[in-house]
Amino acid sequence: MSTTPARTAPAPGAAAHDGGRDPLGWPLAALLREWSARVAATCAELPHGPRGYEVLAAVTRDTPPTQAALASRLGIDRTVMTYLLDELVGAGLVERRQDPADRRARRIVPTGLGREVLAGLDARVARAEDELLSGLDERERATLRHLLERAASDAAPHDDRCAVVARTVPAE
Repeated sequence: MSTTPARTAPAPGAAAHDGGRDPLGWPLAALLREWSARVAATCAELPHGPRGYEVLAAVTRDTPPTQAALASRLGIDRTVMTYLLDELVGAGLVERRQDPADRRARRIVPTGLGREVLAGLDARVARAEDELLSGLDERERATLRHLLERAASDAAPHDDRCAVVARTVPAE
């Protein structure tokens, strides 16, 4: 009878190797894939789904940007941004307001309804994230979030967080 401890099989897609340490690729990719799918499902009713959510969050949480600045920040083509904003305006979630400092520019601002919708979506996204991490207790979730935040900030200190998420989440 062997006294060698049983080794668990690597997760699907994980590279089996004899380094004693598995690479981060598979767990990060699996979490991102599942997070993206859950956020997409959560935001499905919003114009442009997750992309619309990112735009609504950006205009609500920051100083109202110009349309061009918003497109640049989120990495969205300016023409696509025009159509996306047209739909968000049509849904009553944002408005284009003349910039008092530059009459040629328009600032994108959330409406009261837009703020309400965002608050509801934020709560639903938080629940989806809790479900995604349900295998961890609260302390482990907090630790994971803290460590991921710290590692990401160190790895890409100059990244615009909204832009990174907007590029990562599949557009509709």
